Amino acid sequence: MNLTATQKGSCEAIVNVFETSRVRGKYDQVTLLKGDTGQLTYGRSQTTLGSGNLYLLIKAYCAAAGGAFRDALSGYLGKLEARDAALNTDFDFRGLLRQAGADPVMQATQDAFFDRVYWNPSLADAARAGIGLPLAIAVVYDSHIHGSWLAMHKRTVGAAGAPAKVGEKNWIRAYVDTRRAWLATHQNELLHRTVYRMDAFLGLIGEGRWDLDLPFTVRGCRIDEPALGLASTPLRASAADPDEVILKRQEPPMTGQRVSELQQALNRVLGAGTLQVDGSFGQRTDDAVRAFQKLRGLSIDGIVGPATWAALA
Repeated sequence: MNLTATQKGSCEAIVNVFETSRVRGKYDQVTLLKGDTGQLTYGRSQTTLGSGNLYLLIKAYCAAAGGAFRDALSGYLGKLEARDAALNTDFDFRGLLRQAGADPVMQATQDAFFDRVYWNPSLADAARAGIGLPLAIAVVYDSHIHGSWLAMHKRTVGAAGAPAKVGEKNWIRAYVDTRRAWLATHQNELLHRTVYRMDAFLGLIGEGRWDLDLPFTVRGCRIDEPALGLASTPLRASAADPDEVILKRQEPPMTGQRVSELQQALNRVLGAGTLQVDGSFGQRTDDAVRAFQKLRGLSIDGIVGPATWAALA
């Protein structure tokens, strides 16, 4: 089914509550938790330094016209691109992020960024999985924001079967249970305390809120037309797989299985033999990425982030 604007807003509001305790999110929120593999996180839906997505967000802001802090933040793009851990404790940088969060240009950039990098890939993955109910899409979206959707999808299909086999509602229940158990026993103990996300979904499932008809409540926040409410501060540890980072050309070249998967995917789209699958992100791979981005109408920057991966899938 096609979501209405209200249903899309409700999906986003649920995740905003998980991330910032606010239905509308908190554009200026900066968070750093000891032991969080995501490292420094920022913005309405808390994108992370460790994944490389914070670099993409700030890069987009600096490229936008009229940003009050674009000049100041542009000086940090090199460190952001390198995912420099020193930024975690750079309080001048963190202060700039907080100030920029009040800038309407930053807020518009974040809205567009989170749609492009998380919401649109979530819809694409949901459609591929045969998932269309608003609450079910909210579950998929939360996993894209929090991390590790693909791994949990594969685990649930292995244990329960595909949605088409067991039914969408039954599959989503099984997915939420599977993800909750995974979070509760994860080797990163910070994630144990993020099971509140799955508990909230289980509560909405128990209430039969599949269409996300307003009003409803998540973690003490009432989600209704005015979209107002506050809750106790949740834990925002990232569950993203360490392999879920952006790929790009650099020196020395990025290497590994993820690069091989990229080269294989590009060969499927651009033609067999376009690239040698050698697991090394060199000039030919960069050229192929740019050709693919041009073909799909994406930003032609040679950077393989969530939007490019989603288009390849």
